[in-house]
Amino acid sequence: MRFEDVYFGWSESRLNQEEAARILGVSDRTFRRYIDRYDEFGMAGLSDKRLTQASFRRAPVDEVMLVAERYSSFHRGWNVKHFHGWYRRDGGRRSYTWVKNTLQSKGLVLKSSQAGSAS
Repeated sequence: MRFEDVYFGWSESRLNQEEAARILGVSDRTFRRYIDRYDEFGMAGLSDKRLTQASFRRAPVDEVMLVAERYSSFHRGWNVKHFHGWYRRDGGRRSYTWVKNTLQSKGLVLKSSQAGSAS
């Protein structure tokens, strides 16, 4: 809604491009890009498309579920280092950190305390 207010102020000559850009906190060139996208696509043209696209490196859901199911069924109680060794020998291609974070996010492995903390 803020862009539309500034845009209408600019289109009615109440604001120049520099003032409009300063209000939005962007450069003059970026404001001109916003104008072009708004004129062509409306407010939908201003949405950040990077936020709606999944990363091509993201692990498939079935792989995440398989790792969690294997750990909980056959390897419960193993530490992540030993489980990761088994995972790699069995053909897994993900890193130790990915396996650790996946198991922690599923609540199968507790996060360890900070090393070297003075508690």
